[in-house]
Amino acid sequence: MCGRFVQSASADDYARYFGADTVKTELLRANYNVAPTDRVYAVAEHDGDRILGSFGWGLVPHWSKDRRQAARFINARFETLAEKPAFRDSFRTKRCIIPADGFYEWTRRGDLKIPHYIFIGSHAPMALAGLWASWKDPSTGEWMRTCSIVTTEPNEFMRPIHDRMPAVLPEQAWDAWLDRDNHDVEQLRTFLGPPPESLLETYEVSTEVNSVQNNRPELLLPA
Repeated sequence: MCGRFVQSASADDYARYFGADTVKTELLRANYNVAPTDRVYAVAEHDGDRILGSFGWGLVPHWSKDRRQAARFINARFETLAEKPAFRDSFRTKRCIIPADGFYEWTRRGDLKIPHYIFIGSHAPMALAGLWASWKDPSTGEWMRTCSIVTTEPNEFMRPIHDRMPAVLPEQAWDAWLDRDNHDVEQLRTFLGPPPESLLETYEVSTEVNSVQNNRPELLLPA
């Protein structure tokens, strides 16, 4: 799974990197310990434009009666995207890219949970495969946009740390993944395998990451 990640760059920086035509979002503070239900930047397409906007992390399907299940749907397994009711509509027409400077995963050492920071060796942003949905709160009439990170099998690099990892889209897949008229399920699935082992690096970081209350640049320093 992917339960915490980092978004520390500006909306404009992510928009430039991912080729967004428009930025339509409130400004979010740099977040070094993104937790479920936090608001995050994501890139999606609307009427042919590539837009960087903000979404709540934890997908609320359009048919939900309330928003309470958002924290259950922070991740979507690539194996069941086309079948699972919570994700199949979004997989068909509402796919996005969620920028990440890196993500955290944990191993155990005795009774301790040891956090590891995983990132691209060049320190370029990761293009995490994502899904999004719009939901209208029946009690207030407010519209919410939410998202989920697609997870896949681990590569050999990640396997000692965890049995799942976020799907990282190669740049040549961005256009097809974001294209809302692309319903080629088999093609889309080919983008969601584990990335090359040589792409990623990792090191242990402070156990301060374990608490969502801690959120500062020093969390990224090697332990």
